[in-house]
Amino acid sequence: MMGRLTQELSLRGLVLLGLLFAALLAAPFLINDYLLTILIIILYFAYVGQAWNIMMGFAGQLSLGHALYVGLGAYTTAALYVHYGVSPWIGILVAVPVAMICGAIIGFLAFRFSVAGVYFAILTIAFAEFARVGFDHFSWVGGSSGFFLPVANYTQNDLWNLRGKPIMFYYLILALTVLAFVICRSLLRSRIGYFWLAIREDEEAARSLGINAFRYKMYAVVLSAGLTSLAGVFFAFYYNNLFPEQVFHISRSIELILAPIIGGVGTLFGPILGAFLLTGLSETMHSILYSLGVDIPGAKQVFYGICLLLVVMLLPDGVWPWLYRRLGLSGDKP
Repeated sequence: MMGRLTQELSLRGLVLLGLLFAALLAAPFLINDYLLTILIIILYFAYVGQAWNIMMGFAGQLSLGHALYVGLGAYTTAALYVHYGVSPWIGILVAVPVAMICGAIIGFLAFRFSVAGVYFAILTIAFAEFARVGFDHFSWVGGSSGFFLPVANYTQNDLWNLRGKPIMFYYLILALTVLAFVICRSLLRSRIGYFWLAIREDEEAARSLGINAFRYKMYAVVLSAGLTSLAGVFFAFYYNNLFPEQVFHISRSIELILAPIIGGVGTLFGPILGAFLLTGLSETMHSILYSLGVDIPGAKQVFYGICLLLVVMLLPDGVWPWLYRRLGLSGDKP
């Protein structure tokens, strides 16, 4: 498995990858609580970006409503925990299938009736908006007033119930990010990955070669939805509060896909690099403005817009493919 994961990286690439992983493992013991929080946010966006990348980067299906799956994962496990005391690890067995079924419904409606391109993106937005309005009136999970998980000052980490200190959540999201990377890497170099790339590049040509485009696009949507719902579980138990306007809103969906777009859609390291760049630079800008006593509403969104504009104009393939070539990590594809 490890051989397949690293076979296209040069020695320099392997060393850099090893150093990055070692630094991430040791980070909680070397940095303060504020920087640890930033790293958790970075890894969260890296994980979600990797999950979205399966659908858009590999299979070429643009989703602008991925917040739907985050919300379903978050609300399902949080409700089971608060109302019935069910561990989130058990709740995952319900949350992930719920998100996958929802993704399958969207995919079936879109692909069966040839809804593609921008119309497919609008369909995903519509489902996320339906969910937002529905949860706004769903009093069992708090409705628009919000749904809150019990919070206490834990002296020990309770991994079974995901109650504890930030360091526990850090290693949890790090493990999820590594898991998503390994899954994506394995899929991309498998038969299904090659079929996805063929569909992404030219669906009609792929069909003419005998590839069942409907089936493989469904695989991408369902898998991406299931992985994204795990991010929702993490979100619920880390932040301890859920609001439909906060979780399902389209701005949240846009925020989730920025990291892979900045880093490089369709690449394995793009979502990770994009998350580091976007969140790191955004927090640096916020700290500078705060130290100057300047408070500009919407500054973060303006910053994201500028980053997106620069990448589209200067590096349309994303930062990672450019960096990959500049560092000489391999002569092969990223």
